[in-house]
Amino acid sequence: MTLYDLFLALPITFATLWAVLLLVIEATSKRAQLTFSLTSIGFLVLIAMTIIPNEQGYAFGTMLRLSPYAQFANFVFALSGLLIITLSQSYLVKENIHFGEYYIIVFIATIGMMLMACAANMIVLFIGLETMSIALYVLAGVMRKDLRANEAAMKYFLLGAFSSGFFLYGISLIYGATGEMTLFKIGIYLQENGATSLFWVGLSLMMVGFLFKISAVPFHQWTPDVYEGSPTPSTALMSTASKAAAFMALITVLLNVSSQTDNNANWRFALSAIAVLTMVVGNIAALSQENLKRMLAFSSIAHAGYMLVGVVAANDSGYGAVLYYALVYSLMNIGAFGVIALLEQHRAFTCASDYAGLFKEKPLLAGVMALFMLSLTGIPPFAGFIGKYKLFAAAVESGLSWLAVVGVLASAVSAYYYLRVVIFMFMREPQAEKQFDSVAISPTLLLIALLVFLLGIFPTGMLGFVSEAMKFAFNL
Repeated sequence: MTLYDLFLALPITFATLWAVLLLVIEATSKRAQLTFSLTSIGFLVLIAMTIIPNEQGYAFGTMLRLSPYAQFANFVFALSGLLIITLSQSYLVKENIHFGEYYIIVFIATIGMMLMACAANMIVLFIGLETMSIALYVLAGVMRKDLRANEAAMKYFLLGAFSSGFFLYGISLIYGATGEMTLFKIGIYLQENGATSLFWVGLSLMMVGFLFKISAVPFHQWTPDVYEGSPTPSTALMSTASKAAAFMALITVLLNVSSQTDNNANWRFALSAIAVLTMVVGNIAALSQENLKRMLAFSSIAHAGYMLVGVVAANDSGYGAVLYYALVYSLMNIGAFGVIALLEQHRAFTCASDYAGLFKEKPLLAGVMALFMLSLTGIPPFAGFIGKYKLFAAAVESGLSWLAVVGVLASAVSAYYYLRVVIFMFMREPQAEKQFDSVAISPTLLLIALLVFLLGIFPTGMLGFVSEAMKFAFNL
């Protein structure tokens, strides 16, 4: 390890040292508000580090790979973390769980995500995955006296540990087949010697771990129960940044490993089938959900299917579209869960019908929620439309027009359950007088809504940044 390694991996170095500082300060002061402020500062510094151009190359030997690709991923994680803790504060106070360690755990989960995006070695990839996962297990059960939260945390922990076992066993088999842990060296070995059956079994087992984290069918069963039982801000983190981290790592592995084999068509066909099942099952299951958190859980499954379409396209356009969609989906879903968390502080707003008449009493809040719902549906001019268009266009460019058609049809189905919420807010009478009187919209929600709108109207700048990130991501 050299000083240059620490400099090259500066965002991760800073985040790790800042997390240690947060732990010491929280242990000595026991002031949750101070921990929140310091965690926010940490996220702001990370965002600044990801915006400023940085050196590219390998750090700590060949353990980490720093590139514009990883830099963009880290930007998504840091922005998501900052927005989530900002939206969490009043919710945690209301639920009497305003513990400083909540913010620290969100920060540590972000470090795990950053390791996944920067990993050039399978061991680092596993460490990042487990750092993120263990933090999420704790966040799911942070409401210690709530039986549903305890159940959600236990389900997530048990199934997550099981999937991690598959992932680690897959790593061991790939090492046994190639004798390498470094991803690009595995690719070189496969180019020179070809892939054995042992390698393909190992890669398949690793895929189980990835597919579990992104909630792809058939590894999605945990999602609705965990999302419903967990505190709403924790659910927002699980459904956005953690899913983005899994996709970033998946793209890294597939580009370094699968693309160097003669069986490209086989894994693309397998992923195509999983993408179709994920889009179809997620959208159809969401149609019958009354509980909004369960509806958004099945919706997140469907969105994982859309992002898999970009992965299956296996071209720069597809991977770039996944990066862009990871950003806009994070914003849309954090915003939607933020509105739910805001309303839950005042009453048990669990079903779409509970939102009846919101526009009459709180037009700005209803407008913001409608914007998120329309964007998740993929209706222009919002960012969700641009994201889906880029994903499906990449599939067409790759000769997978049929997969793009399935995606468009599945997205059309989603209009029913998203617009149903909008109809209740704008076209139904409130269930009780002064139902929403005590609700005040958060400035953070307004900022998220503005970003979703601007990324839909002016996507060129961000798409150009993503294109540059993909251009130099794997050419070090």
